[in-house]
Amino acid sequence: MNQSSHSILMYPSAGRPAHYEKLQEEHEVAVLGVPHGPAPVTTTVINMPSEISVPDHVVWSLFNTLFMNFCCLGFIAFAYSIKSRDRKMVGDITGAQAFASTAKCLNIWALIFNILLTIGSIVVFIIFSAVIFQAVSQKMKNLEGF
Repeated sequence: MNQSSHSILMYPSAGRPAHYEKLQEEHEVAVLGVPHGPAPVTTTVINMPSEISVPDHVVWSLFNTLFMNFCCLGFIAFAYSIKSRDRKMVGDITGAQAFASTAKCLNIWALIFNILLTIGSIVVFIIFSAVIFQAVSQKMKNLEGF
């Protein structure tokens, strides 16, 4: 195989003017053009069902799992959230909504218990601190009396 035939096979536009391909495209457009004749223009409308957004509450469940996981409610809510996400990925919207609703309910209860535990811990700390302070001040008064 000589050099000239090799260049023709490798580069099919070799030897043609540079604007040849552009002219060829313009010719194809001119030949195809717009439809000739009084053909009616019809349109088709396709209604695509919008994807229903089902919140799976995974982040909320993970937060409740990691911080003050009262009676494992956060972990159980996390499991239901993952089940909801799996159902949503499969396309079972009804199942996803059911699992998401259960996860939301468990997250709400976990949050309520977490808030009550936090408030209770603060109250116990304040009362314990007051009792300790009172005991220490009573000891100091007793020591001054000697």
